[in-house]
Amino acid sequence: MSTPPVSNDPSHDLVFSRRQPLDAIFAPKSVALIGASEQPGSVGRTLLWNLISNPFGGTVYPVNPKRASTLGIRAYPSVTELPEAVDLALIATPAKTVPGIVRQCVDQGIKGAVIISAGFKEIGASGVALEQEILAEARRGAMRIIGPNCLGVMRPTNGLNATFAGAMAEKGNVAFVSQSGALLTSILDWSFRENVGFSAFVSIGSMLDVGWGDMITYLGNDPQTKSILLYMESVGNARSFLSAAREVALHKPIIVIKAGRTQAAAAAAASHTGSLAGSDAVLSTAFRRTGVIRVDEISDLFYMAETLAKQPRPQGPRLTILTNAGGPGVLATDALVSGGGELSVLSEETKAAFSTFLPASWSHGNPVDIIGDADPERYEQSLKVAADDPDSDGLLVVLSPQAMTDATKTARQLAPYAQGNNKPILASWMGGEEVVTGERILNQAGIPTFGYPDTAARLFNYMWRYTYNLRAIYETPVLHEDELGLDIDGAAQIIDHARSAGRTLLTEAESKALLASYGVPTVETRIATTPDEAVSHADDIGYPVVVKLHSFTVTHKVDVGGVKLNLKDADAVRAAFEAVKQGVEAHHEGAFDGVTVQPMVSLTGYELILGSSLDPQFGPVLLFGSGGTLVEVYKDSALGLPPLNSTLAHRMMEQTKIYEALHGIRGRGPVDFETLERTMVRFSELVVDHRAIKEIDINPLLVSEDRILALDARVVLHGPDVDLKTLPKVAIRPYPRRYMRDWTMENGETVSIRPIRPEDEPLVVAFHQKLSEESVYLRYASVLKLDQRVAHERLTRICFIDYDREMALVAERENTETGISEILGISRIIRINGTDAGEFAMLVRDDAQGLGLGTELLRQIVEVGKDEGLQRITADVLAINQPMQKVAQRLGFHVVRSDELDDPMVKLVWTRG
Repeated sequence: MSTPPVSNDPSHDLVFSRRQPLDAIFAPKSVALIGASEQPGSVGRTLLWNLISNPFGGTVYPVNPKRASTLGIRAYPSVTELPEAVDLALIATPAKTVPGIVRQCVDQGIKGAVIISAGFKEIGASGVALEQEILAEARRGAMRIIGPNCLGVMRPTNGLNATFAGAMAEKGNVAFVSQSGALLTSILDWSFRENVGFSAFVSIGSMLDVGWGDMITYLGNDPQTKSILLYMESVGNARSFLSAAREVALHKPIIVIKAGRTQAAAAAAASHTGSLAGSDAVLSTAFRRTGVIRVDEISDLFYMAETLAKQPRPQGPRLTILTNAGGPGVLATDALVSGGGELSVLSEETKAAFSTFLPASWSHGNPVDIIGDADPERYEQSLKVAADDPDSDGLLVVLSPQAMTDATKTARQLAPYAQGNNKPILASWMGGEEVVTGERILNQAGIPTFGYPDTAARLFNYMWRYTYNLRAIYETPVLHEDELGLDIDGAAQIIDHARSAGRTLLTEAESKALLASYGVPTVETRIATTPDEAVSHADDIGYPVVVKLHSFTVTHKVDVGGVKLNLKDADAVRAAFEAVKQGVEAHHEGAFDGVTVQPMVSLTGYELILGSSLDPQFGPVLLFGSGGTLVEVYKDSALGLPPLNSTLAHRMMEQTKIYEALHGIRGRGPVDFETLERTMVRFSELVVDHRAIKEIDINPLLVSEDRILALDARVVLHGPDVDLKTLPKVAIRPYPRRYMRDWTMENGETVSIRPIRPEDEPLVVAFHQKLSEESVYLRYASVLKLDQRVAHERLTRICFIDYDREMALVAERENTETGISEILGISRIIRINGTDAGEFAMLVRDDAQGLGLGTELLRQIVEVGKDEGLQRITADVLAINQPMQKVAQRLGFHVVRSDELDDPMVKLVWTRG
């Protein structure tokens, strides 16, 4: 029982053939320009002239109630009097008139609008109110809006110029989207000089409706766009952006320059867009998590687009530099290493190969100085040897013009090596007129050139980090056996008890109990309210012990003398009790609620910190790094976005300086990385599951070869007066546990039906190995071989899903003979972007067919679709697949057949009643 692939299956991608909601804006058949004018120099006149002087294959209708014609074209008093329905409304009228105009457009069935007008949220509360009026009107008719306060949109590939820019961009395969209209026009002017073309040129404005996520999704599905460049001042809808970027970055580079790194620049950006810029460090973390390339200079946007279009991505950070002069090699090395890259270490075999043709005075190391008299043949031989070195991930060839240098002939010698390598080749032809021809030859061949070698090294660092980040996203993580053994209800009770008492601070004992409910190892902690009780606990635990302040209000115990260590007998415990009490009362009267007694733990190992705080745009943000009392001095930490898996947890560790020490130094063995990963994953789940947590720190988290232990913890909650629904959402949607069910098949076996997860990839491989050719054909409407179906690149798209965009349910059971879990069936539903419709697909293993499982998987995936707000669900099914059609009809689908007699497919359609 199976259906053919839905639109995101990489083997049969149907996305390109479907009309997208934003096509009304980027591929309109007709355009109404509201605010058309003949006044020279006006926005309305420039817009009209650009529309009619760059034919896009459609009709332009000027709208101006005061004129019968504009630029010789009949004008209409309002959109209600247009002779036909139009796709796109281009609005350039005063801000206060825009809500009424949008209302008329929606009433006329117009599906797209670009609002050029300014005077909205960037001016304050009155502008915000206008925007909300506009948005309410647009949502009545599923209208999508770009703007307001924007330059407009260009689509050079179809001739649409719906902007008031001075010229039309050239055609190309790079899409450029900017929040700054002035920057857009500057880039446009620059592009003519540099002969750079664009597939789309978009001023996105203040993003009232269409935001970064919408643009990335649309351009990601656009076959004419090979790379996406963004100038960003504010993120807008963080979850939408991250969702789209993660989906698209795997097959199409997204390169961003984000303004507002400094506090002053962030303030300027906020005043420009009317939006908060957010934390820059958190934003960089978000970019890494989704595979987005962040650059620091505008020129690097285009350098990266060109380089990634011409050369493969490096598989690592090791670069080999070939140069005919020492100085340029040193500059390139500085730029490489300071940016996190590495010089490749030449093997003895590689050195020997170089020595067979290089002068004896060559550098015998990397950078490889092939000496100033290097001729084209020496360059070619050197490139061959360097390219064959397995310990190198990329090559940079540097040429500085010297008396004996032939830059043009050298370029011709190297040009044939532009393609066919599994590692990138970059070039820096330094100089002026003498090297121009050589640069042109290399660029035409596919080897990107740079005027200076440090620029090339910087670009190489961007490239390998791109690979590194993508690998982290789609590397199959390890599933620990007890991954789902969480006491979610127990944790909620601890939090609810404190909030119901009006408290926002958990005690240390409560904090540790909260961590323990999610499997985070904690040190035994007992509460004592009298000296005798403290001694009793100490006697039970065994000496030496630690006594700490127990308080409902004091956060930092050390600051008030609230920690007493290495107490070796009862007298020491009694004295500590009194000292802690006096110390806290001296600072905070009435704040003493007792003490906790804990075993004195040997601090052999490493003190780490694991924490989380709330970002206004991205929600909970995780922190990992060096811990202890000097945590704020060392500032050795890395940020991450929850939820984590084992791979992402390890990547957070790799970003810190202490990571190297965790592998063992000075006689110490490596820490238990598997348990540390699991602890970080559990911690991230705690943060995701309980939105009432405002801040949480484990400091120190003691790790060593044989243990991990949370010695102290601090948890701050949102107050009881805070509506948790108003808080920022988790930026990346966590695993949807609410869709987990047990179900009994007709043979009496119980299966677990649950959402798919990245760790399922090995199970999906085994699932495909047990499918018959008939089931495969009915699912894919073609013969798809096993090695194609189980390729990692393909399974990443099946198992590593974004739960906001799609949902896949697997039916899992434990094989009674082997004791190994196995998947018997998979159903999937994918939302069609920008709509309330979705497509489903399903596949059941042959030996599980006829047991009702297919019907149940379809029923449950339809219920998921309903829960996610879908109004329409469809699937294209082979006409010969009668069992699938019967199952669907039993669940409320109807079968739609094509008018074409030879069409092998039928469509199954469900609509919400």
